[in-house]
Amino acid sequence: MILVTGGAGFIGANFVLDWLAQSDEPVLNLDKLTYAGNLENLASLQGDARHVFVHGDIGDAAMVAQLLAQHQPRAVLNFAAESHVDRSIHGPEDFIQTNVVGTMRLLQSARAYWQGLDEARRAEFRFLHVSTDEVYGSLEPTEAAFTETHKLEPNSPYSASKAASDHLVRAWHHTYGLPVLTTNCSNNYGPFHFPEKLIPLIIVNALAGKPLPVYGDGLQVRDWLYVKDHCSAIRRVLEAGRVGEIYNVGGWNEKPNIEIVHTVCALLDELRPKSDGSRYQTQITYVQDRPGHDRRYAIDASKIERELGWKPAETFESGIRKTVQWYLANPDWVAHVQSGAYREWVQTQYSGNETP
Repeated sequence: MILVTGGAGFIGANFVLDWLAQSDEPVLNLDKLTYAGNLENLASLQGDARHVFVHGDIGDAAMVAQLLAQHQPRAVLNFAAESHVDRSIHGPEDFIQTNVVGTMRLLQSARAYWQGLDEARRAEFRFLHVSTDEVYGSLEPTEAAFTETHKLEPNSPYSASKAASDHLVRAWHHTYGLPVLTTNCSNNYGPFHFPEKLIPLIIVNALAGKPLPVYGDGLQVRDWLYVKDHCSAIRRVLEAGRVGEIYNVGGWNEKPNIEIVHTVCALLDELRPKSDGSRYQTQITYVQDRPGHDRRYAIDASKIERELGWKPAETFESGIRKTVQWYLANPDWVAHVQSGAYREWVQTQYSGNETP
């Protein structure tokens, strides 16, 4: 069995679904079910004995210790995190509690469990920490992409909390010998993405006839990674990654945000044209830029390809088409995820921020 934390969220749920589609090894899924954790993401696993869900917090050391002792997993994969930059700007404390304190407590629980295993199982055990390229800071337009040796220069409360968790994972390996692996990924997109992030927000707002908010000039550059490619990379790192190493996971798809928005609009024009014949791009609205907005992220994913033979299967063109098609095919999921709290958040974040 493996223990997955945060397995009801966007990336975590995709990982659990992909894992059980390719393996009969059971998954113990621990999720706090905050606003972005959604059991509906895992509806297809109802009644599947291979999936054991527990509602709980990685910071609850007694509960985690009990789960580890009861289920005896061979690996812990930590997806649990607060992850939205805008929310971290408005309320950083939740990010410190989950991403820093929660990760530290999870590491302590995993360490105590690992130390109690017999020699063979100690050698097999892994703690895989899922992190982000945002810990590296921002790149100038002509700078080389982030490698695993790039220094950490986080610029938002979110990325600072993730950088802190990365340092803790490294320290628990070097100080205590805990067999850890860390992955730093670029911007994920795909099914089950909570519609506060760029791509699902644009899809949902476009279909609802609402403005499509674009920060500043829209020329912020990100590398885009289809979530199922990310899941395959994590499986590969767990399988064959060198203990103590960091692996950057990217899609080799650097694109400015405004190009992403235009691509989504064009796909919607094709797949769900408006009855009046107008184009979705007419809904684009430029809004005031977020404070301290990083200009460019780019991942150099050469190491994971060179050492582990992994590279993404999807191009951006194939992945974004699959993503738009998924949202069009799952209107009930979209409707259910848009709770009152979510609508209030979008209202607070974007209303009154329009720029001329």
